[in-house]
Amino acid sequence: MAEDLSGKTILIVDDDRDILTALETALGELGAEIVTASDGNAAVAEAQSRQPDLVILDMMLPKRSGFLVMEKIRRDKKEKSDPPRVIMITGNQGSRHKVYAESLGVDRYMNKPFRMEKLLEAVKALLD
Repeated sequence: MAEDLSGKTILIVDDDRDILTALETALGELGAEIVTASDGNAAVAEAQSRQPDLVILDMMLPKRSGFLVMEKIRRDKKEKSDPPRVIMITGNQGSRHKVYAESLGVDRYMNKPFRMEKLLEAVKALLD
């Protein structure tokens, strides 16, 4: 791929190892530094220590939901610099969840399964 995301850090949060691996591989090819977490508490810890440019966040996570991770990331970043961009991914088809995610400041909301090209387009657009 021609796009180069060198110098960007992306935090991928999902409790499904296959999804984590697929996203890590696809985004790693773009040159970004990839950090992963498989539960909500680990996601918050990584976001605080790494200050990612983008978070790809599953809604349904062990230990702390994607919504609670999002609230914590946004609250922490208000005191600092710009908050990371966030793409929330979910298998939940309910529209109420989408509305709530958007009220928290999610930049993109994608239902699983999604095409990898669509996710990569969103990542590039948000980090451009």
